[in-house]
Amino acid sequence: MARILIAEDEDTLRRFVARALAMDGHDIVEAADGAEALEHIEAEAFDLLLSDIRMPVMDGIALATATADLTPAMPILLMTGYAEQRERAEPLMRIVVDVVEKPFTLPQIRQAVADALMAKAA
Repeated sequence: MARILIAEDEDTLRRFVARALAMDGHDIVEAADGAEALEHIEAEAFDLLLSDIRMPVMDGIALATATADLTPAMPILLMTGYAEQRERAEPLMRIVVDVVEKPFTLPQIRQAVADALMAKAA
């Protein structure tokens, strides 16, 4: 399965999504903010970045931009609960597979991850 980095500052949500994706057989690495996630990306290989947009230290948009510069082939999937954050992500749609609206269900996030991984394979 895939190696996925989850960048989400809300501990409960990050762990919930991580457990669900791990149950699907994925290898999961967690980061509490964009800066921590970028450190992982600089040191390790991943098949997918799943990141919240609104985070402290480094937000998901800055993280997505830096990730695309470092590893242009890695798909990026963003999450947000804020309409204005989704609008901020619009210019990134050339480097981002999709933006998932919070709140989401486990089937929705699992499907979004599967779709993003399929987009990489195509």
